[in-house]
Amino acid sequence: MTSEQLVAVAVLLLLPALAGLAAEAEAERDVLAGLRPGHPRLMLTDQRLATLKAQERDDALLQRYVRDVLGEADRSLDAPVLRHELPDGIRLLSVSRECLRRVSTQALAYRWTGESRYLEAALRDLRAVCAFEDWNPAHFLDTAEMTTAVALGYDWLYAALDEPTRAVLREGILRLGLEPGLERYRGEKPGFPGMENNWNQVCNFGLTIGALAVADTDAAVAREVIGGAIASLPIAMRHYAPHGAWMEGPGYWNYATSYVSYGLSALDTALGRDLGASDYPGLSESGYFPVYGAGPTGRYLSYADAGMMSRCHPQACLLYLAGKFGHPDLADAEHEVLRDQKAGAFHVVWYQPPSGQVWPRDLDRYFAGPVEVALLRSAWDDPEALWVGVKAGYNQVPHGHLDLGNFELDALGLRWAVDLGADNYNLPGYWNSGEGGQRWSYYRLNSQSHNVCTLDGRDQEVRGSSRVTRWHTSPDTGAVIVDLTGAYAEVARAARGVRLMRAGGAILIQDEFTLTGTHDLTWGMTTAAEITLEAEGSALLTQGGKQLRVRILEPTGASFTVGSAERRPPEAENRGFQRLLLTLGDVTGDQRLALLFVPVTGQPEPQVTVEPLAAWPGSGPAEGEDTAQ
Repeated sequence: MTSEQLVAVAVLLLLPALAGLAAEAEAERDVLAGLRPGHPRLMLTDQRLATLKAQERDDALLQRYVRDVLGEADRSLDAPVLRHELPDGIRLLSVSRECLRRVSTQALAYRWTGESRYLEAALRDLRAVCAFEDWNPAHFLDTAEMTTAVALGYDWLYAALDEPTRAVLREGILRLGLEPGLERYRGEKPGFPGMENNWNQVCNFGLTIGALAVADTDAAVAREVIGGAIASLPIAMRHYAPHGAWMEGPGYWNYATSYVSYGLSALDTALGRDLGASDYPGLSESGYFPVYGAGPTGRYLSYADAGMMSRCHPQACLLYLAGKFGHPDLADAEHEVLRDQKAGAFHVVWYQPPSGQVWPRDLDRYFAGPVEVALLRSAWDDPEALWVGVKAGYNQVPHGHLDLGNFELDALGLRWAVDLGADNYNLPGYWNSGEGGQRWSYYRLNSQSHNVCTLDGRDQEVRGSSRVTRWHTSPDTGAVIVDLTGAYAEVARAARGVRLMRAGGAILIQDEFTLTGTHDLTWGMTTAAEITLEAEGSALLTQGGKQLRVRILEPTGASFTVGSAERRPPEAENRGFQRLLLTLGDVTGDQRLALLFVPVTGQPEPQVTVEPLAAWPGSGPAEGEDTAQ
């Protein structure tokens, strides 16, 4: 055999392998490679539905969740048809969310029961919103949410729709959702693709779901939309790193991560792969953020524009994250929340039964990231346990307040130190967060309402930053130290230490400043409790028939005063909230404020020796991270 013949034979032998490599390369280039034919292909495939219905026969908990969904479907059968309700924009957002809730509920109810009344109810709203002039692309969250709702209705109900109805829904998805999205991906209009906040995930994944729904009929549009979304996602998704906390607080964690879950789930079922969108560091652990972020009261550490004293609420995305990343304890945590709350449609779609295991949880957990959060508690199985959360980061984070070092505190089943949360988003200048911005004139957003220190009555620096420098957890003690030097002008050093002493049943908040010049230094805390000032530098807080004592350990001889947190409209009025205040007037140089929080239980108060923060237990956060498994 000649050399030319040998080469020819070798090439023939290599052709299958080369063809395979070429196919793999083409699949990498084509975001629609592997598209599941037909419908439904988004999340709730026919196979998944059949599995759930078979499981439901012997699963009492799933039976209850299905009853919850069917009950909600029944209640919304005669609801008024959805309306556009412009021009204020924000109001349409409530319409898009209501549309997603109704359509997902009614479509699941129809597919579960086959009862036409649910189909008719879903179609009533789907036809109505597809007749809208637009889905308010000026506030693109509305557009993305409506695209998600109509795409799921189109896909989940496809077999029950006649071709004219399918065409109406497809046209709505394309004209009102995907085409305005392409204008932003192409740079023809500004918008979400360059944003690093929740808008990024909601808009990118919402449009991806719409694109997957119509990918068989409008492949070119679908490819461009999905390609644009995948290219844009890193701008926001990188902020889950390294531990899964979310810079915008717990409420926006749920909003952003719900759309991450919708999008990943749709990609998984439609393509059999998620195009790498689940690979971002921190995402796989992100479900632990709301679990640890809630105190024994069931209220979250409510920083940024979170709701005041916001409670744990159902978050179906925890079930998705549990299944996607192999964390059954996250599903168990969501089942705990649902013991006395209603399940929604996606709790059924992503259902997995309780594991039946008891999962160990850390008493303390540190989440690094753009906003750092530390959560310390005395126990998990005691509803009256001590719990304290503290945050660090930077003040220009999306939805941020001037609140570096802010803490919230639970004891005896009540929240004593409170973050008042967001104000009305429609207040003039609410989003003007630059230096001198009107945002900082609003009490709930500036430093005066938060549980932080201020100098001369001024707010923290608008562009201030802070970082966790020490972190410690052991059976007896949890502790964290935050360097706050960057949060204040005219300081050489500022730091806050938070220490939970499990053995003594107390929490120590200790602030240290090295001041340049002479200043009034004020420590403040907002509370819903009644405040009674006592002798020898202590205050007794009373609410719900229970009491918490706050004692000034340093400086000796100092005493508290009481102020009001109430405001006049148009700001939130904050009725019933007070400020516990400690002011050191005309001080300079090194200053230390050490305050001990002790529940009044009839037991002797612990004797605590104040030590400099430099002597506190712990290490740098890099080593401390290893303790949070």
